[in-house]
Amino acid sequence: MYDILNRINSPADVKELNAVELEGLASDVRDALFNRLTKIGGHFGPNFGIVEATIALHYVFSSPVDKIIFDVSHQSYTHKMLTGRKNGYIVDEDFSKDSGYTNPDESEHDLFNIGHTSTSISLATGVAKARDLKREKYSVIALIGDGSLSGGEALEGLNVAGAELNSNLIIIVNDNQMSIAETHGGIYKSLKALRESNGESSNNIFKAFGLDYMYVNEGNNIQKLIEAFKKVKDIDHPIVVHINTIKGNGYKFATENKEAWHYTSPFNKETGERYYVPNGESYVSIVKDFILNKAKKDPSFVALCPDVPGNFGLNKQVREELGEHYLDVGIAEEQAVAMASGVAKNGGTPLVLSSATFMQRTYDQVSHDVGINNSPVTILLSYSGMNDLRDISHLGIFAVSTFNDIPNIVILCPSSKDELLQALEWSTTQKEHPVIIVMPSGKVVYRESKYDFNSINKFELVKKGEKVALIGLGDFFTKAQFLAVEMKDKLGFEPTLINPSFASGVDKDLLDKLALNHKVIVTLENGVKDNGLGEKIASYLGDKDIKVLNYGLEKKFIDRYEVEDLLEEIGLTSDKIIKRVSNLIK
Repeated sequence: MYDILNRINSPADVKELNAVELEGLASDVRDALFNRLTKIGGHFGPNFGIVEATIALHYVFSSPVDKIIFDVSHQSYTHKMLTGRKNGYIVDEDFSKDSGYTNPDESEHDLFNIGHTSTSISLATGVAKARDLKREKYSVIALIGDGSLSGGEALEGLNVAGAELNSNLIIIVNDNQMSIAETHGGIYKSLKALRESNGESSNNIFKAFGLDYMYVNEGNNIQKLIEAFKKVKDIDHPIVVHINTIKGNGYKFATENKEAWHYTSPFNKETGERYYVPNGESYVSIVKDFILNKAKKDPSFVALCPDVPGNFGLNKQVREELGEHYLDVGIAEEQAVAMASGVAKNGGTPLVLSSATFMQRTYDQVSHDVGINNSPVTILLSYSGMNDLRDISHLGIFAVSTFNDIPNIVILCPSSKDELLQALEWSTTQKEHPVIIVMPSGKVVYRESKYDFNSINKFELVKKGEKVALIGLGDFFTKAQFLAVEMKDKLGFEPTLINPSFASGVDKDLLDKLALNHKVIVTLENGVKDNGLGEKIASYLGDKDIKVLNYGLEKKFIDRYEVEDLLEEIGLTSDKIIKRVSNLIK
């Protein structure tokens, strides 16, 4: 197995292969992809669809002298195998050594840490500009696909490339007619017209930007791709090479259901069945049911989703059931937020759905289009804690801190099913505030309670105790509950237990009362401490005779960590917290 792949230790080895051997290499690469993905999961469709193009790239170009920049880089697995990292795919013990994205710490063949979409063209324009200023000669290649052209930054990059650069810049558009789900937006009508006319259509968005253009219909044909790439290798101006590929190519289940196979958990290769299928209710299913019910009750309701419908259980059947109450804006979070402000200002009920890591792109829209205008928009964020996405480019741990300094924005962190549903119902009914809701993660917590979200920044006093007050935000309220039990057992008294719900402000009345008869307040947050709730509490109580201990993550980027190790490192364990509290109250 891997007879040809085992001969590849650098891109130079690819250049030594003949046509038959190149096809054998593609087969070996797919076998290696199966080896890794069946066992630990990962991005399936994007990587299976780009195998031939990546082989052709390294056959024609000379990385790392020539610079290859992958958009999102979730399709870079083949590139990694051809640049000295094949063991991360064929040796099970080495899986953890290879991230799911390009990473300069791994190899000189990776120029950037990339995990967000629509960035490659802009990054490539910068690399090309620096090359030209230094009077150097090599190719700069941006590879973009999977719906990323709908992102605003990609269009900004095309705009600059077509008008401001007059040197080598090669933009490879991997057109597999898909994003995570189906593609959305007018730009894809242009791509469709180009495919159907073999690249001859006058409806050519790339030429409209001032770019040269080439079309390759057989985008999974290595020899056709080599021929095309050789023509543009030393080109002296920017050009788009538009390749028509099949997402998931080489695996029947993936080509027949491209959306389901964009990303996969471990699975059985022969049957396509996933080994780990969640059973029972989840926060995702809870949100899905809420959206369906809301659409039935509120004729002005619309769920606006920037191309991550699966994060919220909105599969194709659910989307069809929602009909006009659902709109996918493509990979364009800024559009979703600004559009939601327009919907809200005109009397509609918008709910924006996105991952926390991707919503970071919308800081200006949340501040300017929503916050200043006080538009009653609801934004629901998934994957928002340290237990969720753990690659350095996909961290959700900045969810609260990113938006917590914007006036008028109410940030809610529900801790249970009941609280999440009541937060969603309140935020999509009231007309006074823009609201960001941080969706809980992990197993569903069932705790009945009545939340009065109209009383902004009013915390829930769950249990009145003495000496120490424990404040657990969002899904870390459960940690506060367990800590309270252990503290009573080890220190001999019942601490006060508080569920704050609000992350964007403090309950001044409650904190004033705590300062009168408590010695220590402990805050627990599932994210970065900086600009979080704990810091707000500590700041408010700064002139009071009470200690405030803030627990959460330090403000730094972290990559592929083990949660328990991380909690131990920051001292967020019951034993360490109790020891510290014990010393203070003595």
